[in-house]
Amino acid sequence: MALTEPSLAAAVHWGQAGTLLLGAVAIMGSPGPATISLTAAGSAYGVRRSARYLTGIIAGTTAVLAAVATGVTVTLLAVPALRAVLAAASVAYILWLAYHIATAPPVTAQTATRQPPSLAGGALLGIANPKAWIAIAAVFASAHLTAGAVTDATAKIAILTLMIILINAAWLIAGASLAPVLRDRRWSRIINVTLAVALVGATALAIAHQV
Repeated sequence: MALTEPSLAAAVHWGQAGTLLLGAVAIMGSPGPATISLTAAGSAYGVRRSARYLTGIIAGTTAVLAAVATGVTVTLLAVPALRAVLAAASVAYILWLAYHIATAPPVTAQTATRQPPSLAGGALLGIANPKAWIAIAAVFASAHLTAGAVTDATAKIAILTLMIILINAAWLIAGASLAPVLRDRRWSRIINVTLAVALVGATALAIAHQV
């Protein structure tokens, strides 16, 4: 009589899962192009109007997680041309986004017709974000949750997908909390320019780590 395989939850080494979670918070949760852009979007447009952009970033980042889990990352990053395309797409979009963040008017001056970043833009940034590839790969390799390779990857995908949602949503909500300050024209300009500079700086650091 064949033995019944244990469920995924029963097979997980929960001590190692804690290590994975701590790594996710420290590495994936640190400031980067996607998280800073969400803070800026939340402060300028609020949580509700930025929900599609958040969804796009979550979808794009989850695609990176899938690529890491299936080993596609190793293949992609081993091809210089593909690395260059990813970096170029990321830089182009981030520079465009940083310009719009820096020049955004105070919250009270924004009209309903001013469009927040799109779902497609969020997905593009989530996929092309150089920090995501590095951070997720590092966290994914930081712990071994189960004995089997497939169940280990499945458990990590489940846990890290949840962390991607929680971390990005937290940065968006944090940005939305700045909205009252942004009603003042002077503080609006200071905060928007600071976020734009931080966005470009975080991207530069992430790309520098890839070189």
